[in-house]
Formats: sequence, C-alpha cells, structure tokens
Amino acid sequence: MTALPLNTPIRAIPTPCIGVCTLDEGGFCHGCHRSSAEITRWLQMSDDERLHLMRVVLPQRGATRT
Repeated sequence: MTALPLNTPIRAIPTPCIGVCTLDEGGFCHGCHRSSAEITRWLQMSDDERLHLMRVVLPQRGATRT
C-alpha cells in the first residue's frame, strides 16, 4: 500500500471499491463498475466528481451490466 503525503486532504466520499478488483473486456471493474481511468483518478477527483460518479454514473452502468 502506498502512503499518501501528509498534506493530502481526506475526502468525504469513500471509494466504491468492494474488493472484487477484476476488469472485464470493456475495461470496467466487475465489483464497482468503474473504468480503469476512474479507479486511477479517484484520489484526484473532487467530492463533486465523486458524488456524480457514485449517484449517477455507476448505478446506470451497473444496471446495464447485469
């Protein structure tokens, strides 16, 4: 695990990761439905970006993948 710098702000929106970390052929995680780019960028996202992903994008993506 990589330690964050001491000046890294703690965000109010936790990761949607559920520990099922495998990507499908489209590049989306089977567990949280994020793309590899979204997973990589999670720590740099603002809380607004995270909320939008959690409330709009991931539920829609999850509904179409099941």
